[in-house]
Amino acid sequence: MIFNETKLSGVFLIEPERLEDARGFFALSWSAEEFARRNLVSQLAECNISQNNKKGTLRGMHYQAHPHSQTKLVRCTMGAIYDVVIDLRASSPTFKQWIGVELSANNRLMIYIPGGFAHGFQTLEDNSEVFYQMSHPYVAQSSGGVRWDDSTFDISWPPGERIIIERDRSWPDFK
Repeated sequence: MIFNETKLSGVFLIEPERLEDARGFFALSWSAEEFARRNLVSQLAECNISQNNKKGTLRGMHYQAHPHSQTKLVRCTMGAIYDVVIDLRASSPTFKQWIGVELSANNRLMIYIPGGFAHGFQTLEDNSEVFYQMSHPYVAQSSGGVRWDDSTFDISWPPGERIIIERDRSWPDFK
């Protein structure tokens, strides 16, 4: 696995290191040892799948508050998404900054997101599926979010119509 640092402190874009031959390729997609060696969270407590029928589906921007914050490893296993991460850690040098990356079944990239970040995505294709690995279980009382179009962050989303549920449309302004 190849770990590429992003401009957000603690967030990594991870690409599989392929061993190719006439059959195709083989690649490591998870190793607790590789993550621990880099002082990254290597404990997994939960894995989830998000299946999205239509292009333009936007989910986010979600987080789990302390003490139940979740480190996430996110990968698109079918289709393609524009994945967005916002640093909500007040003590971080990248506080309130965001990045967006394309994750797809074709590029097989993963994004490592520490606790303290909001996360969301917009599908770029119909029938896109996202696979999440989390360090802690979901706790409803610690669940929160920031609005996808909050001017505090000024996220540049892909153009087009969006499908967004009311909960994600109505998060309060970030303060």
